[in-house]
Amino acid sequence: MGDLIVALEGTPQGEALALVLALMAAFLHAVFAALQKGRHDPLLARGAIDFSYMLMAAPFALFVVPWPEPHMWPIFIGVFIIHCLYKWAVLASFRRGAYTVVYPVMRGTGPLFAVIGAGLVFGESFSPVQWMGVAVLLAGLYGLAAYNMVHVTVDRDTLVSALVFAVITGLFVAAYTTFDAYGIRATADPFTFLAWFFFIDGVLFPIIAARFYLRLEDKPPLAPLAARGVFGGLVAFASFGSIMLATRLDQVGEAAVLRETSTVFAALIGWLFLKEAVGPRRLGLMGLIAAGAVIVEMGG
Repeated sequence: MGDLIVALEGTPQGEALALVLALMAAFLHAVFAALQKGRHDPLLARGAIDFSYMLMAAPFALFVVPWPEPHMWPIFIGVFIIHCLYKWAVLASFRRGAYTVVYPVMRGTGPLFAVIGAGLVFGESFSPVQWMGVAVLLAGLYGLAAYNMVHVTVDRDTLVSALVFAVITGLFVAAYTTFDAYGIRATADPFTFLAWFFFIDGVLFPIIAARFYLRLEDKPPLAPLAARGVFGGLVAFASFGSIMLATRLDQVGEAAVLRETSTVFAALIGWLFLKEAVGPRRLGLMGLIAAGAVIVEMGG
């Protein structure tokens, strides 16, 4: 499988597959974020998910994929640190703000800096049409966030701090998108990077979540939390794996922008499952997000 991905790099077929993978990652990332904002405390949900995907990845990392080359270990350390900081910022934002308010800000900050980072690290460049697409997408994202700030009534007292952490999250999104893309390109087999990423990345937050759980006076039942963890682990594999393979097959910046259509899926999830209202203005803003992604792809 790894040989097939390598063979498709830089080909028209690889570009088409990268488009499909990036859009799939967008949908799955919205699902993944909703799982952290659902019925359980975000830290408990994150700990259960991380523990699940660590256990799932362990046999693949240890016995299936080729072992990482020596130069990969410092990269994995950097990946681990960036993702831990990213998860801390996500949890801080989700604990303070409504899902449909903070999620567009998280995702809106990421693509702009990811495009800049891809230019600096990989020498990628966007055409004027693609930059126009980025501007349209960002207008939709931040317009959606501004609209939500005015109209959403829950968690108003912690809204400012929630948005601050959402912006910080976006910066870490850009950092991990660029750094992870560097990592998956630095190893001969991309599935080596993915298996070891999930194995290493799942170590810390289950410990933090377990300590938090033990301190709770009213402890939630473990069975539903474990089920959420298993489902979230499978979604994480598909979501993160898709976007990382997309960054290996095609431009990092394009994949990062296309993934931000996740906000459209997030709003639909918030409406259907979290009972957060969606009106015509928000639908119009989501249309801008989708239009921006289309312009980026068509202008490439």
